Amino acid sequence: IAIWLSDDAIQQWHTAEKHGGRGRSNKYTDFAIETCLTLRSVFNLPLRALEGFVNSLLNLMDAPIHSPGYSCLCKRGKTLDVQYRTKPTTQGFIDIVVDSTGLKVYGNGEWHTRKHRASKRRTWRKLHLAIDAASHDIVSAELSMVSVSDGEVLGDLLRPLRRNVDRVTGDGAYDTRDCYDEITSKGAVARIPPRENAQYWEKGHPRNSAIILMHQFGLKHWKKKSGYHERSLA
Repeated sequence: IAIWLSDDAIQQWHTAEKHGGRGRSNKYTDFAIETCLTLRSVFNLPLRALEGFVNSLLNLMDAPIHSPGYSCLCKRGKTLDVQYRTKPTTQGFIDIVVDSTGLKVYGNGEWHTRKHRASKRRTWRKLHLAIDAASHDIVSAELSMVSVSDGEVLGDLLRPLRRNVDRVTGDGAYDTRDCYDEITSKGAVARIPPRENAQYWEKGHPRNSAIILMHQFGLKHWKKKSGYHERSLA
């Protein structure tokens, strides 16, 4: 479990101002209650276990704060509308959008490099995501080394899904035979733009229809007709 708590979050954990009315002021801010209840939703914990879980995390972080008590979480939770995610629908088919992004792990910053001419090599990781195009929920994720291509991870994103997939949309990095095989095995249709100067594959392959449209009307027309722009929205 990797959880990052910023300095601002620690400072916002306890209430600094008094409400000015009768009774004692709240010790914990709404932010602290929402954080704890969000963790409860993610890991499906009862309130007593949640209190111990949060305290365990804070101890590992050496953070100078403590979790609200389970009774406090119960009372304050009734006044806050905390929604971690909408429940996914188990019926029907969904459209999946896949892509990756780079994560910087460690290394000197850009300013430090310019000022001190440091040439220390930086390390990166790639986070591969599969997203429900309708709800924008992340349905699958994989972390890999930067040397791993996007197409190599597509199978790891799709195979664990226990949902019916209608279409899988990705950029040109997924225009490989292995990616098409993985998408076909899920019973889905691939929306992947063919690469420049793409050649036809064996007769009847679904990729050939995209190449025909691209040669006749251009790549822009294919993107509009196939609904490829839905990828950028998700």
